Amino acid sequence: MLLLCFAVFDLIVSSPCAAAPLDSVSGLQSVSSGSTRNKVLLISFDGFRWDYDRDVDTPSLDQMAKDGVKAEYVTPPFLTITSPTHFTLLSGRYIENHGVIHNIWFNTTTQEKKQYYASQFVDSYWDNGSLPIWITAQRQGLKAGSLHFPGTAATYQGETVKVRQVEPGFYDHANETDWRLNVDKVIGEWFHQQDLDFVSLYFGEPDMTGHKYGPDSPQRREMVKQVDRTVGYIRDRIEHHGLTERLNIIMTADHGMTTVLRGEQVNEIILSKIPGFSFKDIKFHLVDYGPSGMLLPKEGMLEKVYQALKGGHPHLHVYKKEEMPARLHYSKHPRLLPIILFADPGYVINGFYTFQYNKGEHGFDNEVMDMKPFFRTVGPDFQKNLLVGPFETVHVYPLMCHILGIIPEINDGHLDITKHMLAPKKNTGGDNGSTEMSTELQAVIGLSAVIGFLVLVFITTTSYNLFKRSKANRYKSDHIAAEEKTDQKQTNF
Repeated sequence: MLLLCFAVFDLIVSSPCAAAPLDSVSGLQSVSSGSTRNKVLLISFDGFRWDYDRDVDTPSLDQMAKDGVKAEYVTPPFLTITSPTHFTLLSGRYIENHGVIHNIWFNTTTQEKKQYYASQFVDSYWDNGSLPIWITAQRQGLKAGSLHFPGTAATYQGETVKVRQVEPGFYDHANETDWRLNVDKVIGEWFHQQDLDFVSLYFGEPDMTGHKYGPDSPQRREMVKQVDRTVGYIRDRIEHHGLTERLNIIMTADHGMTTVLRGEQVNEIILSKIPGFSFKDIKFHLVDYGPSGMLLPKEGMLEKVYQALKGGHPHLHVYKKEEMPARLHYSKHPRLLPIILFADPGYVINGFYTFQYNKGEHGFDNEVMDMKPFFRTVGPDFQKNLLVGPFETVHVYPLMCHILGIIPEINDGHLDITKHMLAPKKNTGGDNGSTEMSTELQAVIGLSAVIGFLVLVFITTTSYNLFKRSKANRYKSDHIAAEEKTDQKQTNF
């Protein structure tokens, strides 16, 4: 019987219930595990401001909100430009922690700069110790893919995202036919045929239209209509391939867009015209790229440059990097140059002369409302027709890890910020946190039950043996006594 008990004990402690991993961020059990795990599609429409659906009819986005969750807006990290903010979505880290500090890779010694597209292929720029979710998912047995998403081309600790399509050079980001082909590839081939678990999908609009024509232009409104048609097509393809009950969509953007101020009445920021400042005191600079910039003064010139620029223009903010506001999380990384500049909304930073002619820009303080992106989710793991308040995009990463059932890397996000968007588990009548017994608790209960059972068996067995021994001893005593009595009778006879 004891052997049988130990066999039962071994089966219980080695069962999936006891061995399943816990979510390392929240302590909640993962939404799904094993073969029932649901999939995640992360979509970014570059530069889609939080309120772009207010002056355009967007039936597909509206339906998505009814079928899922809509946030009032989300807050990207500073610096509010494409590569840094997208890598925050992928890693859950603030920019000063993941190190992709700008769209442009640069070398202060050689003066070399690589623009956005060329920087995508500089592995060392992206691979700074913070792993994107693709690599983490692959290391934990999942299949991941990425199409055109910033960072897709890079190698991380010797690994790449295994299924990928890197954005080609001189790509037409506004081509709706290409958009549909890309959707067909991701939904039909990658999710349906190859059974991928996670894919990130990037669209370069309405960012480019917002830059060229401005966020308040009719061209931008037409592009939002194109985005909306594409959202409808994505959901249609998901339903066509039978993925509606298994695939979650998380849709957002990297930043918003605001109108650049122009005209004779605008006091434009031109650094060379600020009294006391000279580019002769600068060893390396990164300006003429929107409303932000960085300067590396020559040795011994930092204080002179700082004092000349600080207060040099009413719409220019000048900081030594260690004095940057802590809320911006943009001061600690060694790649950041000693002096950091950013302008008030509507202004851009020019170096020697007015060089920038975009009608729309981003890169401003992330507290500026025009910098806030939109956010939508829909799928089997999300609630329906739920409007939630704003949150930072750094929290999207732990949410995705939770749905995928993977252990996150070190990150700056918190699942507690977004878990209220998750639908209650089926047949529980409550939320994920309060009604689902964790696997750890189940294991403890199972182990306690087995130990209690073994103790009971031990007590029962021991008591039974003692009873048998006692009974045998009484029988032996009675038998001896009887023999002695017989012998005594014989003796008397």
